Amino acid sequence: MAKVLMKGAEALAQAAISGGCRYFFGYPITPQNEVPEYMAAHLPEVGGVYVQGESEVASINMVLGAAATGAQIMTSSSSPGISLMSEGLSYIAANEYPCVIMNVVRGGPGLGGILPSQCDYDQATRGGGNGDYHLFVLAPSNLQEAVDLIQRSWDYAFKYMNPVMILADGFMGQMMEPVEIKERTAERGDWQKWAVGCFRERGNKRTLFHSLYLAAGPLEEHNKDLQKKYELMKQDAMAEDYMIEDAEVIITAFGTTARIAKTAIMHLRAEGKKVGLIRPITVYPFPADHFKNLPATVRHILDVEMNCGQMIDDVKLATECRYPVTFYGRCGGFAPSVEEVEDACRKLFA
Repeated sequence: MAKVLMKGAEALAQAAISGGCRYFFGYPITPQNEVPEYMAAHLPEVGGVYVQGESEVASINMVLGAAATGAQIMTSSSSPGISLMSEGLSYIAANEYPCVIMNVVRGGPGLGGILPSQCDYDQATRGGGNGDYHLFVLAPSNLQEAVDLIQRSWDYAFKYMNPVMILADGFMGQMMEPVEIKERTAERGDWQKWAVGCFRERGNKRTLFHSLYLAAGPLEEHNKDLQKKYELMKQDAMAEDYMIEDAEVIITAFGTTARIAKTAIMHLRAEGKKVGLIRPITVYPFPADHFKNLPATVRHILDVEMNCGQMIDDVKLATECRYPVTFYGRCGGFAPSVEEVEDACRKLFA
């Protein structure tokens, strides 16, 4: 299949459809409006259903109900919209429903601005709503990877019976790149054994879902079971290691910022400065194993992000504070430039 030049948000929407998504519930917000627009136009062509809720709150509760049926459900939004969805996300995680949420991140806090950002890292990796729960969070770095990951995201959703978030930024939603989008069938497991409506497969027994536990004991047991699942998720933690074999300085970055860092690394290597990159692909679970056996040459880590330093604590935990970790970032809609990343690295060699 030949690659096609597509706008990011539209490519992600088509990848979801080609990956089996047939139900989308959402509400428009910049910079991801092209996702619901594309879904509205193209989901009916494959027998799917698009519904624009009256708000993000309504949309995520539609996702909650539909996900209980075992179908491939999706919604998308951007930062403030995800905040409005946080209560519903907590309910979905508590009920252990599989679904996919895409966050095309814009600057914040509050309404912030419509320019690209990575300022929702904490929101995505720490749950975002109430309670001890986690989403499985994927952070693609380019549009082709985003296309591939959004199709695989339902595999993880059904494997762990958990919401999966695609954490993209405004650049990825609005840029244009050539992509190859394949037809794909998700690994949905034995969904007919638990999904609402599949009475025949369970001897005509009803399935009941709930997230309300009025007694402390059952609620504690439920939370313990969820924590066991989150521990199992670590087996699917992913990262890319780039030129770290002899690195003296390692940059950590995710998403679009990692692409900027790679260019800086090529320039720095040409100067004789040995710099590498560890790029988390899953930001929850965080790929801590990639930081455990770093080369003996490593003497410093530079965390580069499009925010005020939200991933740095995870980097320090993963390295068990064996190395000094310095942060460089931009926020408000600015991205660190190649030159800025290079200068931040040069200071560590001084």
